[in-house]
Amino acid sequence: MPTTPRSRRTVLRAGLVAGAALTATGTLTGPALGAVPTRSSAPGSAAPGDPFGLGVASGEPDASSVVLWTRLASDPTAEDGLGGLGDRSTDVEWEVAEDERFSRVVRRGRVRTGPDDGHSVHVEAGGLAPQRDYWFRFRAGRAVSPAGRTRTAPPAAAMTPLTMCFTSCSQFEHGWFTAYRRLAEEHPDIVLHLGDYMYEYGKGGYDAPGGNVRDHAGPETTTLANYRQRYGQYHADTDLQAAHAAAPWLVVFDDHEVENNWAGNVRELPVDPPGDFAARKAAAFRAYWENMPLRAAQRPRGSSMRLYRRVPFGGLVTFHMLDTRQYRGDQPCDDEFGKDCPSRTDPARSLPGSAQERWIADGFAGSRARWDVLGQQVFFSQVDFTPGAGRGFNPDAWDGYPGSRDRVVDGWVAATERGRARNLVVLTGDVHAHWAADVKRRFDDPSSPVIGTELVSSSITSGGDGSEQKKETAATLAENPHVRFYNNRRGYVRTRFEAGTMTSEFKVVPYVKKPGAPVETRARFVTEDRRPGLTPA
Repeated sequence: MPTTPRSRRTVLRAGLVAGAALTATGTLTGPALGAVPTRSSAPGSAAPGDPFGLGVASGEPDASSVVLWTRLASDPTAEDGLGGLGDRSTDVEWEVAEDERFSRVVRRGRVRTGPDDGHSVHVEAGGLAPQRDYWFRFRAGRAVSPAGRTRTAPPAAAMTPLTMCFTSCSQFEHGWFTAYRRLAEEHPDIVLHLGDYMYEYGKGGYDAPGGNVRDHAGPETTTLANYRQRYGQYHADTDLQAAHAAAPWLVVFDDHEVENNWAGNVRELPVDPPGDFAARKAAAFRAYWENMPLRAAQRPRGSSMRLYRRVPFGGLVTFHMLDTRQYRGDQPCDDEFGKDCPSRTDPARSLPGSAQERWIADGFAGSRARWDVLGQQVFFSQVDFTPGAGRGFNPDAWDGYPGSRDRVVDGWVAATERGRARNLVVLTGDVHAHWAADVKRRFDDPSSPVIGTELVSSSITSGGDGSEQKKETAATLAENPHVRFYNNRRGYVRTRFEAGTMTSEFKVVPYVKKPGAPVETRARFVTEDRRPGLTPA
């Protein structure tokens, strides 16, 4: 996307589930919740010295379990990445309750964490009832964490309505994370983060228009200590903590969790900084797992991490969470935005890789959900950025791999023709702006049918305050009539899934360079069951 900076190729030149067993221990003794010091709700970083200063999170819910997460750190930006705790190990107690006051505790246990896990805790808390809210917290010594709210998925056939928010791209230096707090205030049932949760650049390595409002700690991230330090800085932000504590999350990474525009084993060129890319990926993946509420199944092995997975929510929605980085071929056209070249249309090229393409098709073929949702990172629909006779695309998006996109679409169409799959929704991040598009079977054929709906979330902060439009907006929309909406402010998308409709609301904050922005709705669409596409509401 034409966001700053463009690819340097042309412009510059995560312990194992830390005790997932439901081991019975004593009740969390010590101060009651009411006696725990209240953490500030003001934006910024948590108070130094608090071992739970990185907050709490949950994720990966199913009908009977959920992952509970925290990471201990008394000094979130310590240079060694160990949060001021060094080589010590810590026993951490956890509990899950049916009420906010923890008077009805239903599960509890004790786990041990230490430097091998970056002092992170992952608990796969099972034995929970489907389709209900729970509250959870941790204790280390006399310190008690803030409480988080989580929610289990409905039973397999249930058509329970689902409120879901999704977003992407939170560059710490570019602004305040107010949009995360506004997202938390939506009280969603689940949150999807579609990549660029953190950015790898050192201080000033990627400036927002008009300048940055705060600085990254440490150099560009290349080592495990670097990545752990950077995640510590992000997690210490209290607005981000509010979003994590509000609902369970499903996450996938994009490029900046490792390096800008990486593709499989191919680095951005020129290589800067130098070094072993496999080692850098291994460090990045390990730190990502340590800092996200992911299951043991997602724990990386060296420079490989199985991140694509399916997460059903009853009979209403199945989330197919994709990985569009690890298995792709190198970007065509020298990864130059707004270009076209013969290699772009080579049908052998794949963005998710052949194995994941088959996995996607198999998921469609076996679908029993009312809504099949692809949670993924880069623009799926075609967008020609060159008005008139010429053509220019984003080679880092699916437009750089149109044969791969055609195979995914054809897999969907084949499943619908067999009476299985029924409503396709593609969720996208990456591009630092809100977009909405009708997904066509073939974008270059004006008579081709609409087969799905794509919703693209803007960034939390990346790109700074933004604007309502850009000077090229009108021409781009005219060139791409299947694109139904565009807005260049920061924010997130709120969706409501029901049996007969999906309602999408594009939420924006008017500024991020100062804290406390209000949230506003810029557009609202309805997509009806078996009627793909977007209708303004």
